[in-house]
Amino acid sequence: MTSSSAPLPVTYIRPGAWGLRQALVEIWHSRELLYFLVWRDVKVRYKQTVLGIAWAVVQPFLAMVVFTLLFSKLGKIPSDGLPYPLFSFAGLVPWTYFAAAVAGGANSLAASRYLIAKVYFPRVLVPLAAVLMPAIDMLIALGMTAILMAWYGVPPTAALFALPALVVFLAMMAFSLALWTSALTVHYRDMRYLIPFGTQMLLFLTPVAYPASMIPARWRVLYGLNPMATVVEGFRAALLGGSGPGPMAIVSVAVVLLAFVTGIAYFRSVVSSIVDLI
Repeated sequence: MTSSSAPLPVTYIRPGAWGLRQALVEIWHSRELLYFLVWRDVKVRYKQTVLGIAWAVVQPFLAMVVFTLLFSKLGKIPSDGLPYPLFSFAGLVPWTYFAAAVAGGANSLAASRYLIAKVYFPRVLVPLAAVLMPAIDMLIALGMTAILMAWYGVPPTAALFALPALVVFLAMMAFSLALWTSALTVHYRDMRYLIPFGTQMLLFLTPVAYPASMIPARWRVLYGLNPMATVVEGFRAALLGGSGPGPMAIVSVAVVLLAFVTGIAYFRSVVSSIVDLI
């Protein structure tokens, strides 16, 4: 005698409405998991390294030495009246964070494919963790900036209170790009080769080794289409004093807000197919 067994119930987990507000709610509810992902990335990055977290200072410091020799000593690039090593290091601090966050964010989903395939959690946490992890290095590099300021006798000014807002703006820009590039990398694997090239080209369009004052005034607002120009000039003004980015900051804020909103929308459009593609 045979008996037919009833089919087992099947449960489908599908993302619901996921706009900006829903994304923020999911991130807040999963903040402990976000902390775990950030800490995991920190341990993986510095595992079996000789210098460990000291690389957070070594990388921009060596770049500062090269920039000083090439652009200041040989190229005679001005530095707005500041010591060129300090001038370049203040620009390298946000740039080093940005380059690391963009690289990590672009490969975050593909690198976490085994975790994503095993358990459901808000996928937006993966690129967000990749963006937050280099912020630890940036905080350490800011400490090195304070040492250089003391060495060269450059006192802090009241503009220093604007630094937290600049850090938030920089992280938001990196996260906006990570939303786009992480989703695009899942669909188009050659993005992993395009992004480092694009980041390298953007370095020459950003006033890291040279001041934005070298850009003609009539092009200064258009220059704000590169938000990193506003960030670098803003960091220098907050840390070392100066006039700051000026009107081009308005253009940069608009560009980042547009990138953030559209990045959320595009990430939402592909998040349901991520498991199948990776």
